[in-house]
Amino acid sequence: MRKGLFITVEGTDGSGKTTQIKLMEEFLKSAGNEVVLSREPGGTQISEMIRDLILDPKNTDISPLTEMMLYAAARAQHVFQVIKPALDSGKCVICDRFVDSSFAYQGCGRGVDLKTVADVNRAAVDGIVPDITFFLDIDPHLAIQRRIKTTGADRIEQEKMDFHTRVYEGYRKMALLYPDRIKTIDASKSIEEISSQIKLYLTEII
Repeated sequence: MRKGLFITVEGTDGSGKTTQIKLMEEFLKSAGNEVVLSREPGGTQISEMIRDLILDPKNTDISPLTEMMLYAAARAQHVFQVIKPALDSGKCVICDRFVDSSFAYQGCGRGVDLKTVADVNRAAVDGIVPDITFFLDIDPHLAIQRRIKTTGADRIEQEKMDFHTRVYEGYRKMALLYPDRIKTIDASKSIEEISSQIKLYLTEII
């Protein structure tokens, strides 16, 4: 039986996920928890190699279906090698993106059939479902401008604004479908206000 706590953080690029994940880590550690931080795509050597392939701006001819399956392959390795072992040993895992991102980006953003996304990822996650997911809700125009200004743009971030808008709307739909798991956080607020709201939710489940 799984003993750990699985927390995922979702949102469009530039929504402030990295900052809030660090603050979550500090909060959980201060409460006596052992915390593992990870990200998708990535988290293992193999998954990071797949990440490089997916996000390389030169790889403009990757088909939407190929992209979705590459993300799922990276996720399957990540679950097998990092997430499941950590949860089984009682650790808290905080992951920057998980399966919800595939529905938002490849399903809603790229137009891949949602049933296909679900079927492929059902195998990839091997029964692992987040205990709680934080969706950092911010206007995608503002978020992507912030991200590009800070770090430059990878292949996904270079997409036109209508793609990022579809992704954002995908996340909003997911949050409406699964309100018990996905908690929508107003990411236009200050770092401190966002963190305080997240901590309230975490306090309820730890």
